[in-house]
Amino acid sequence: MAIQQPNPGALADTSPAASASIAQGGVKQSGGNAIAQRFERLILQVHEHRPSENPDPIRKAWDFCVRFHEGQMRASGEPYIIHPLEVAEVLAEMKLDATAIAAGLLHDAVEDTPVTSDEIAAEFGEQVAHIVEGVTKIDKIQFANREDRQAENVRKMLLAMVSDVRVVLIKLADRLHNMRTLEHLKPERQEAIARETLDIYAPLAHRLGMGKVRGELEDLAFRYTDPVSYQQVSEAVEARRADGEQFMAHVEETIVEQLREHNIEARVEWRIKRLYSIWQKLQKAQVSVDQVFDLLAIRIITQDKAGCYAALGLIHMLWRPVPGRVKDFIAIPRANLYQSLHTTVMGENGHQFEVQIRTEEMHRIAEEGIAAHWKYKAGESVISARDEQRLAWVRQLVDWQREMTDPNEFLSSLKMDLYPEEVYTFTPRGKVVIVPADGTPVDFAYTVHTEVGHTCVGAKVNGRMVPLRTKLRNGDIVEIVTQNGHTPSRDWLTFTKSPRARNKIKHWLNENQRLRAIDVGRKLLEREARKFKVPMNRIEDGDLGRLAGDYGLATAVDLLAGIGFGKQSARQVLNRLAPELLHAPGEEQEETTDTGAAAMSEAVRKLHLTGSDSLQVEGQNDLLVYRARCCNPIRGEEIVGYVTRGKGVAVHARSCPNVQNLLYESDRRIEVEWAPTASEMAGRAQRYPVRITVHCDDRSGMLKEMTAIISSDDTNIRAVETRDGANGEAIVEFVVEAEDVRHLSRMVTGLRRLPGVREVQRAQKL
Repeated sequence: MAIQQPNPGALADTSPAASASIAQGGVKQSGGNAIAQRFERLILQVHEHRPSENPDPIRKAWDFCVRFHEGQMRASGEPYIIHPLEVAEVLAEMKLDATAIAAGLLHDAVEDTPVTSDEIAAEFGEQVAHIVEGVTKIDKIQFANREDRQAENVRKMLLAMVSDVRVVLIKLADRLHNMRTLEHLKPERQEAIARETLDIYAPLAHRLGMGKVRGELEDLAFRYTDPVSYQQVSEAVEARRADGEQFMAHVEETIVEQLREHNIEARVEWRIKRLYSIWQKLQKAQVSVDQVFDLLAIRIITQDKAGCYAALGLIHMLWRPVPGRVKDFIAIPRANLYQSLHTTVMGENGHQFEVQIRTEEMHRIAEEGIAAHWKYKAGESVISARDEQRLAWVRQLVDWQREMTDPNEFLSSLKMDLYPEEVYTFTPRGKVVIVPADGTPVDFAYTVHTEVGHTCVGAKVNGRMVPLRTKLRNGDIVEIVTQNGHTPSRDWLTFTKSPRARNKIKHWLNENQRLRAIDVGRKLLEREARKFKVPMNRIEDGDLGRLAGDYGLATAVDLLAGIGFGKQSARQVLNRLAPELLHAPGEEQEETTDTGAAAMSEAVRKLHLTGSDSLQVEGQNDLLVYRARCCNPIRGEEIVGYVTRGKGVAVHARSCPNVQNLLYESDRRIEVEWAPTASEMAGRAQRYPVRITVHCDDRSGMLKEMTAIISSDDTNIRAVETRDGANGEAIVEFVVEAEDVRHLSRMVTGLRRLPGVREVQRAQKL
């Protein structure tokens, strides 16, 4: 969050008397006794949760924090000291130890004050310093763009988290308080932070089983990433709240009475589904709020597993279950160890509601996740076997990151791995293998072992041979057929879903493609040398290595690979290596038999295409550049280039689903940017055709109102097509001309505000 510059100062005397004096003086300047009283309540809360915990490290960290954050203010105008105090309070609610809470108080000390990690270690010990370092953002290194910085910060946090899970718990507490006070920042910062929260931190809380933190982060972020949808869902829920509460109170009373009669010891509570979860369901199923079956949910919390199944039988005696909506996550827990019985039943007057049944222990794990059992003893973190299982995917991801040098590839893989929908399959021997939704036998094979995946040639599902692209379903028994010497196919990337499988396939393909590119690059350089009569013995690997540095590459091999991929010109490289020997040949240019090399490199050296003059490759002006048809990026979108074979540079939106399939070869990725066009320099903005799909009520005058909204922003409508949809809705598709992302966003927002409009989406293809 934004703060003022800190006051410089050296480490002070931290004796109890000095600390008390510093804290008292700092607190008076920071808002009086109220802050001091909040800190004392924090100490009492820690004592209540951990009676044997020594609070001295927390008090020492507080005094240190007050001193070095003195004079700093948040964007809200509050004293900055409020933020670390709020983070510490969240950690105390998680019942964490004194070391974690002290580190929570100090989490911004290195980032926002003159204090160094060494000074933190000297004052508070190596353990606190390690945690603080783990949550401190990287700010001393210059990155090419915001995505690279974000990726490296997340990578750094995960590496620290492997050795101490308290790193990520503090980071989540920090993000939670920042999200609670996000309204004080500028709109563009609000949206960027909220988007990062939805992409990384809420899913991270989910993978750690922290349902309570995840739910609050999602709802807070939803408010800023899509305020129109947030308002619509909020109003729809509020309109149904009174009737829903009355209905659920009656259901609760009925269940409590029946549990008592059948001697099942349990307590009952109910809730209304969170707004972001409702919106996700609306998007996925394209239904109205009335058709969200688990909008209302009863939770029955029993004393043991037997009570859970007894309560489930009782519920099905009272109300008729909805077919296909009964799920047993007790027998087969989710990947984050969530356990519960879920069933949806039909109540009076057609009201459907969900019932979740779990034990007290399961409930605590569902709410708190990895924080529920985390312990601290004798200077070391004690992680249970269940929590080790929860962290296994993090350790695996850290192993993968060694193979992923591209920050964006790492971040994309992380996002895919954080929030999977699981399908539970079995080996022939009965071992459970979890694959993502729509996962295939190839995903299954790589989950078992990398070599099983690489050598997979076929699969049997439930005893029958099936194609490798077959989608697996819950309960399938899968047997993989392997063959020594077999290698992965690039086609597998079109249907594999799991990050593990995709990363292993990409890594194998990348390594093999790179070897070929190095060979091609060397042949192209030799061909140019022969053409201009430059002796190859004059060109040494050391010269190539030094020249590679001028191109921003590490080694001579990287430079040869760049030539092979077409990112560098063999003639330009040769000219810089031997400018005194390079001259036009006296004879005709000799023909090359390496047509593959020519296709990979020389064919991309063209001029701009007509209509793509608003795009250019950074540092280059002689490459053929065109917008990819699969995503049709428009000005203002974040874009990335991909060097194709013989067609130039295809420019994709970073959000394009095809990007991850294409960019497994990081050497073929190239930076592109939006450049001013001749029409823009003359004061006329270039316009791009965009397809918009609107799902709406089928009522009179709707099309007229939509066209009026679009036309009001001086937008040309190229085409309109209407058709009937499901559930009595109409689907209207417009092809409009948009200047940039902001222009398109105004149109979409205007359409969403129309009464009867259910959803507005931008179609990727025209």
